[in-house]
Amino acid sequence: MLTVASTFSDRSPTAYVTGQMTTDPSRKPHMTNVRTLFQYGAGVLCVVLLHAVPVVAQPVAELLDAVKESIHQRVDYGYTVGLVVGLVDADGPRYYSYGRVAAASDRTPDENTVFEIGSITKVFTAILLADMAQRGEVALDDPIATYLPDSVHVPVRGEQPITLKHLATHTSGLPRLPINLNPADPANPYADYSVAQLYDFLSHYTLPRDAGAQYEYSNYGAGLLGHILARHADTSYEALVETRIADVLGLGDTRITLSPAMQERLAKGHNGSVEVANWDIPTLAGAGALRSTAHDMLAFLAANMGLVETPLRDALALSHEVQIDNPSGGMQVGLGWHVRPHGETATIWHNGGTGGYRSFTGFLQDGRKGVVVLTNATDSVDDLGFHLLDPSYPLRAIYKPVAVDSEVLDAYVGNYQLDSAFFITVTREGEQLMVQATGQPRLAIYPMSETEFFLKDVDARLTFNRSDGGTVESLTLHQNGQDMLGKKVE
Repeated sequence: MLTVASTFSDRSPTAYVTGQMTTDPSRKPHMTNVRTLFQYGAGVLCVVLLHAVPVVAQPVAELLDAVKESIHQRVDYGYTVGLVVGLVDADGPRYYSYGRVAAASDRTPDENTVFEIGSITKVFTAILLADMAQRGEVALDDPIATYLPDSVHVPVRGEQPITLKHLATHTSGLPRLPINLNPADPANPYADYSVAQLYDFLSHYTLPRDAGAQYEYSNYGAGLLGHILARHADTSYEALVETRIADVLGLGDTRITLSPAMQERLAKGHNGSVEVANWDIPTLAGAGALRSTAHDMLAFLAANMGLVETPLRDALALSHEVQIDNPSGGMQVGLGWHVRPHGETATIWHNGGTGGYRSFTGFLQDGRKGVVVLTNATDSVDDLGFHLLDPSYPLRAIYKPVAVDSEVLDAYVGNYQLDSAFFITVTREGEQLMVQATGQPRLAIYPMSETEFFLKDVDARLTFNRSDGGTVESLTLHQNGQDMLGKKVE
């Protein structure tokens, strides 16, 4: 019921269990599973070449007051620490920034500030595949077993082997995360996952369905694809991204390893207002290891939109082509990218998240506008990105916390039953109320009145209900347009 988003990152120490490196595009927009509480943590594009994007960036002037107000509220009300928005079109790139690069800093982030971009990395991985296919080095329909050691057993169900395209479109039948991901440090959950473990999991996994039969977002599959492509090119994943994409497009700050200059410009990641460590993702790098800046991401979008000449034009266009039509809620899937049709065009997009960052990037299929949103905390920025590309997509409500007496908070502590197997447990840590849904992490809730509380991580609210005598007897969960009652139990 409370839905906690899935990204290649999770802000909670146990998030690696559900698998995040990016918010799962299959769940957004308007695709949230109502049975999950607090959910965190994607036709052929005809590329038209326009003039090159101007080198001098101008500040964003056309952001509507409602968007600016939402950005300011997210920072001022403690949803995030700092935020950078970038827009690009035929007139060039523009930026808008607010907040701080760290909770303890007074420096505002800008277009050169470095952020972890999480699962947006998957788009780069898929473009590597498209580029290698265009060069004749691989074919999209090649079985992945062709590119792995003979000692690795690739699971097969039916007559269809897992192909490179299946990995790039999340239709391989492989799960979100491997069950042998058991990190020594939950705050850096992918750091010690090895190639031996990658192979061991694949060799012993049984597919639940035929490859190609169904979309299921998979960090493991994307990481495996990145590993395969780098292995075939006899190089590292990072070197492959640098030589085939970053250096070609002039993305000097799109890297996995931070240079000293990038380190100085790094925005510190945060879980709420608490600074957290960066993530290291050596083996599954293709799923979420890249760091970048708004400047680089707009240059990347400009190339995808056909605003600049690039040798990657054909590979980029191939990555935009819809490979999977309508796997869920009207969404379509390209190579790496996800496609959201609306009106006479569509938004081609991806989002991302790691332990202390969230990101969004996307552009209109007709090439009129591209958007990137980067933030150094775990609050989703998807609604900002979608709204800037399609004003009919609503900005989510941002609430201001208020002070509530300790006695009132104490009265809400307890267990609330929403159905026979689903409970919400409310606990208190100092002046902070926490909630935990069955089988999910504990999350903070914040008062907007004495009886109404909200979450900063997702668009959900709770109302505590009292009897005529003043006793707290139930709560109501407001999420996804539904109101669900949970009675207080012993």
